[in-house]
Amino acid sequence: MNTEAIRGDGPTRLVDERPPAPAPGRAPAFAPLQGGQLVLGTVALSLATFMNVLDTSIANVSIPAISGDMGVSPSQGTWVITSFAVANAISVPLTGWLTQRFGQVRLFVMSVLLFVVASWLCGLAPNIATLIAFRVLQGLVAGPMIPLSQTLLLASYPPAKAGMAMAMWGMTVLVAPVAGPLLGGWITDNIAWPWIFYINIPVGIFAAALTWSIYHKRDPGPRRVPLDTIGLVLLVLFVGALQIMIDKGKELDWFESGEIVTLAVVSVVSFMFFLAWELTDKHPIVDLRLFARRNFVTGTLSLSVAYGLFFGNVVLLPLWLQQFMGYTATWAGLATAPVGLLAIVLSPWVGKNVSRIDPRRLATVAFVGFGLVLWMRSHFNTQADFMTILIPTLLQGAAMAFFFIPLQAIVFSGLPPEQMPSAAGLSNFVRITAGAVGTSLFTTLWENRAAMHHAQLVEAIHPGSPTATATIAQLMAGGLTREQALTSIDRLVNQQAFTLAVTDLFYLSSAMFFVLVLVIWTSKPVRGAGGGGGGAH
Repeated sequence: MNTEAIRGDGPTRLVDERPPAPAPGRAPAFAPLQGGQLVLGTVALSLATFMNVLDTSIANVSIPAISGDMGVSPSQGTWVITSFAVANAISVPLTGWLTQRFGQVRLFVMSVLLFVVASWLCGLAPNIATLIAFRVLQGLVAGPMIPLSQTLLLASYPPAKAGMAMAMWGMTVLVAPVAGPLLGGWITDNIAWPWIFYINIPVGIFAAALTWSIYHKRDPGPRRVPLDTIGLVLLVLFVGALQIMIDKGKELDWFESGEIVTLAVVSVVSFMFFLAWELTDKHPIVDLRLFARRNFVTGTLSLSVAYGLFFGNVVLLPLWLQQFMGYTATWAGLATAPVGLLAIVLSPWVGKNVSRIDPRRLATVAFVGFGLVLWMRSHFNTQADFMTILIPTLLQGAAMAFFFIPLQAIVFSGLPPEQMPSAAGLSNFVRITAGAVGTSLFTTLWENRAAMHHAQLVEAIHPGSPTATATIAQLMAGGLTREQALTSIDRLVNQQAFTLAVTDLFYLSSAMFFVLVLVIWTSKPVRGAGGGGGGAH
């Protein structure tokens, strides 16, 4: 699921929500749209946003089917998710430079059309390596789409109606994560997984054409701006090497592998050079000086760690349901889709009240809520029925409503307008990277813990165990050979091992969310906090 879209912004300080864009005063102001153009413009931008967010969450329940068709393990199949997220993380900080270089409307329409092409190529991919390459392309071109949809939508409405504009935008992007798992499951079960990508083609073409017809005269146009090429190369090296190291680590036995050691060295060295370069360059691609501000550090850290925990669990739950609980992709989607229902209901209230209630209190509600939900999941077992799994999912939506808006109010508190674009790019880059790292770490930890539990459970199966002997005898009495009986027992042990492993991770995540409550209260109080934040992506 793409949880960055789970938000509902209030009417205050909405101008601070703009993503990286031309510096203040450089672009001409355009009059708000009116009548039918305003309605169609809102529809076009919302459709493009819906398509982008849907494409992130729709793949989650399809990973087993994709892995099966491609002949790879489900853990390798999660590259379909992480490759998109990492590429997206790299492209988000470039949104500001690209906007100035090509113009807002040109960049947005170009991103949508390239996203359509990349979706078509993903559906045609003949093997996992090709699919991952096209998902990287899709993630790269998707970077500017959501921030620019916010910017263009805000510019379409008069300032007095900015709150209504963002509420409508928020409702649209909240529906996508709800619909993604359900739609993805249904398509996978009833048609074929490539259609989770093909459905983007008509939606994207329509959204791009409608956007261009309405907004092409409202583009401030391109201008020459310097590109921090060295910073960009170091950023790609650092993030790319880190992600590949994490994803390939368990397959190659971590630091017993020369390849993993090399990747770790490349990541650390490029990160150190990246820090040194960005702190001294006149036109840094990422403004690291923002980390000198306590609220920016605290808010970004809390948001990113929480997002990594959340996204890691979002990937694990449908994998466990499909591989070890006998769920089809459709039923796994039904079990995970309702997560956005309470978020849709409660987000407008949070957006309206974040200006008068201490954002730290609201964020505490989110972290405690996530902690309790994951504590409930830590008690799952192989006998858990559909309602047992569904109830925590529903309750999680309430925590999501209190998640993004208060934390972004803390992140952006006290920043002057000219620093908002840089803060938006940097905080979202850290958050998106944390989501990708969370996915990789959780799938690795899941398999490692399952191997440990499997070894412990197998120790109890020996000729001197009355339970093991009786079970084998019962299975053989049912017509199985001894080898078939042992195979059946191994399947049961495997199911129990992976279930114990996933509940271990739920429990760990729950504890970490409660720790984050303490972290968020180290930030300074936010005075007159609005929905201030920088872009949903």
